Amino acid sequence: MQYRQLGDSQLTVPAVVFGAWAAGGWMWGGIDDDEVVRAIQTGIDLGITCIDTAPIYGFGHSEELVGRAVAGRRREVLIATKCCLRWNVDAGQFYFQTRHHGATYRIHKYLGAESIIWECEQSLRRLNVDVIDLYQCHWEDPTTPLEETMEALLLLQKQGKIRAIGVSNFSADSIRKCKALADIASNQPRYNPLRRDSERDVLPVCRELSVGVLAYSPLEHGLLSDALTPERRFSGDDLRRTHPWAQPANRPRLIAALQEVRGVARQYGVSVAQAIINWVAGEPGITAAIVGARSEPQVRENAGALAFSLAPEHRARIRAIFENLGEPAKP
Repeated sequence: MQYRQLGDSQLTVPAVVFGAWAAGGWMWGGIDDDEVVRAIQTGIDLGITCIDTAPIYGFGHSEELVGRAVAGRRREVLIATKCCLRWNVDAGQFYFQTRHHGATYRIHKYLGAESIIWECEQSLRRLNVDVIDLYQCHWEDPTTPLEETMEALLLLQKQGKIRAIGVSNFSADSIRKCKALADIASNQPRYNPLRRDSERDVLPVCRELSVGVLAYSPLEHGLLSDALTPERRFSGDDLRRTHPWAQPANRPRLIAALQEVRGVARQYGVSVAQAIINWVAGEPGITAAIVGARSEPQVRENAGALAFSLAPEHRARIRAIFENLGEPAKP
């Protein structure tokens, strides 16, 4: 496993981070708790020593499973979690409504100081740890001044409850403001060969300001892998059920593009997913790729994604494949 400094912070992260969104079950069609715990522990054994989670992932369940998995191994891992998405207050900006286990939740983006401090305490309890290594604002909250948000995070840092401050899904302008206010360590943009919007301004600003970049959804929720077939059906609350590229009008085009990637992957003896993860983690300005897993085979595949180096011509080929793919047709 490769390890890289996270921005100009004191944290060092593996180039593949364990993404625990799916571990919470919500929006992913359910999970096996024990299997998730084994997957996280296997990842640690294989060098995936940073785990990224959030309270919203399963409404606390993902954090609880991460806590179970790292019990007795706390010194081996970096834990990254988040604040902002609240399902039990009406403050901030309404984001969306969802259902989970028969209950309806109204999700708000809220980064008020008192909310951040409360959320941090809840995460520490669920994770069963004394300190969070990287505490990130999950989304921007347009109703709260950045000054208030960063002041609360700096207070938590001063109190020893968090080690480093990060953001996620923040604009280039907001990243610049946050860096001036609190010397943030990292940003999390969605980034993969299908979704390269952040290359326009977010990634350049992060490079300029020495802000680390943890790229999430490098496999576009698993669609950029061998798991996508013409017959695959996504059911229940699985968010891929409504993904544009999973629809009948678009899926054949994406599968054809993945077949071209498979031709590149075969030259290295790796899977399509491993080739894509390697591509993401090796792009300019990317510190690490956050890759989800719910089973030991998945995490082993993810860990092997950095065991080779894509040649420049193959890196360019993968980019060209998806540039030529264009946009999905709208229903």
